[in-house]
Formats: sequence, C-alpha cells, structure tokens
Amino acid sequence: MDKVFRTESPEETQTLGEELGKKLKPGHVIALIGDLGTGKTCLTQGIARGVGLAPNEVVNSPSYILINEYNGSIPIYHIDLYRMESSEEIAELGLGEYVNGDGICIIEWADRMENTLPDTCIKVHITWEDENSRSIIIEHFPS
Repeated sequence: MDKVFRTESPEETQTLGEELGKKLKPGHVIALIGDLGTGKTCLTQGIARGVGLAPNEVVNSPSYILINEYNGSIPIYHIDLYRMESSEEIAELGLGEYVNGDGICIIEWADRMENTLPDTCIKVHITWEDENSRSIIIEHFPS
C-alpha cells in the first residue's frame, strides 16, 4: 500500500523515518529516490533511530565511501550511489550480500540500480513541494 506524506522540516522528515524504521524487519530494502538535498539522508537518520540505533551514533551519507554499516537492533547497511556513473560500476560493488542480507539495506540514489532492486523493496520518492516542504511517497509501506 502506498502512503503519501508531507514534511515541513528536517525534524519532521526524521520523525517520519523513525516511524518507518520501527516497522522494518531483517531483509527489508529501502530504495530512496529524489534529487540532491531533498532529505534522503535525513530520512535515513530517522529510520536508523526507529530500528534502534543509539541516539549518539552519527548517521552520515556515505557518498565517498559508498557503504556505512550500523549496528542497531538489526544491522543497517546504508549505501549511497550518487558517485556511481554506470550500472557496470554498481554491479562491480557486489551489493548482493547487503541487498539479500539479514539486515536492513537503505540505498540512496536507488534509481541508478532500479533494474536490479528486489520486487519487494520499499521505494521512497522524495520531491520538493516548495522551498520548505517535501512530498514523500512510500510504496509498499509496511504495516
């Protein structure tokens, strides 16, 4: 079931992420799709808190190192494909162990590997509504 949300601040985006994170189970894949600066990492920070990551643990975008791993109550694999330029480069990363693993896999810029995402992934489309608010559509929102 798809759900549509509107957030007005980074804090609201994190709160939505936390709500989503509390519903996630091992094996879930979250595909984050949206332009630069729309709040993908902010949403990921909330998801990590919802999954049980300690409040003092810093969640940053892994743009330059590509993958961050966090030890919440369920392992979290945070992947950022922003710097990847081709599907061949993405294939060379060997993401299968993360996508098919026992943790929660969160992929920023997931549209760059859309053809290889699992059918069961939760797609999150984030777009700007205006300079202060964003629309967040979550496909297959877990119950």
